[in-house]
Amino acid sequence: MKFSKIICLLMLCMPAALSVKAQNAPYLSLKEAVEIALKNNYNIQLSQNNKSIAQNNVTPGNAGMLPVLTGSISQSNSQQHIEQTRSDGTVNTIPSAKNSNLTYGPTLNWTIFNGFAMFANYDQLKQLNQLSDIQLRDTVQSTMAAVLSTYYDLINQNEEIRAQKGAIDISRTQLRYANDKFGVGRASRLDVLNAQVNLNTDTATLLTLVQQYKSSKIRLNQLLIRDLQTDFNVADTIKVDESLKLGDIINNAQTQNPAILSADINKRLAEINLKQVQSTRYPVVGVNGGYAWTNSKTPAGFTRTQDTRGVSYGVTASINIFDGFNQWRRERNAKLQISNADIDSKQIRMNVEAQINNLYVAYLSGLDLMKLGQNNVEIAHRNLEISLDKYKLGNITPLEIREAQRNYLDAQSKFFAAQYQSKIAEITLRQITSSINIQ
Repeated sequence: MKFSKIICLLMLCMPAALSVKAQNAPYLSLKEAVEIALKNNYNIQLSQNNKSIAQNNVTPGNAGMLPVLTGSISQSNSQQHIEQTRSDGTVNTIPSAKNSNLTYGPTLNWTIFNGFAMFANYDQLKQLNQLSDIQLRDTVQSTMAAVLSTYYDLINQNEEIRAQKGAIDISRTQLRYANDKFGVGRASRLDVLNAQVNLNTDTATLLTLVQQYKSSKIRLNQLLIRDLQTDFNVADTIKVDESLKLGDIINNAQTQNPAILSADINKRLAEINLKQVQSTRYPVVGVNGGYAWTNSKTPAGFTRTQDTRGVSYGVTASINIFDGFNQWRRERNAKLQISNADIDSKQIRMNVEAQINNLYVAYLSGLDLMKLGQNNVEIAHRNLEISLDKYKLGNITPLEIREAQRNYLDAQSKFFAAQYQSKIAEITLRQITSSINIQ
């Protein structure tokens, strides 16, 4: 019996200790959390690097528009045993003839026409750069949405914890009333034990809520890329923007939604791919030139050494005459890819609009439930106060006071859930339209 009392005492003291620790923790505002995440988040850093790579790739040289100038040097040597019989019958023997040839100089190659493929390549690079920019903005918005959702989840859990602490205070009051009534013979020992069980149950529930709250803090620290054990306090209220309009959200999504914008770019890339394939029907024309220095040494020849230098230049042209109908096949497939990209774009637009409509229904439903829930909380609270007074006077049973307490907690929980539901729907709707802004 003494051991069970010690356990109960520890369970009662633990929430108070946790509360003191939370009060000493620094306050983390929503704006600060988002700023830290935008600065440290690994996904954003990767997207920024990918964006820089795509931007660096947008050059005429990478598209094949500019000439290529190379410098080269070549040296060859040989050592041979040579026997020569000359026209006059004499024999010339060279036991170790050393031959060498040295050539060096710059060479220029420039494709001046390849069926407009170079221009299609340049357009492709620019579209890929735009796609990387959209992906970066999407990553930023997704990170902000994750931080906001986790932060507001912490506020929601904190409200649940405060409500549960209020329930514990009520259970503690009920236990005191039961002990007082037991002391004067107006209640049985069973009533005291039931009150003690209720208090212990409420305390255990609080400990579970606190554990979940700590886990959510770890998730937020993970998003902020900082020490996972960093303690902090969050705001205590959730404010839902009640001015969102369905028509405005759908219209904004058509021009700002990352999935829709990416689908449009993918369609343009498919069209560019067709131009690249069609370019192989045209001739490829290039020019080349160079300047070379050559030094040759041949002891067995009529000319022992020779130095040459000069310019070389020319024009090359080629055209695909027949490649086993592969040209037709590639063009046909490219056109089908354009059709697929168009279908994919329409499907994505439909999916985004459906997602917006479902979220807006949840948003409106949450607003309605918030208004109803707030009224229910006030009613349940008044009912609980009346029930406590009646229980003190002995006019109701312990089960009735427990039911009133449960109804009050349930009303609070539903109100918090509706509030959180509306806020998450609001955040997701803003994420869909790339309009999350904490300013």
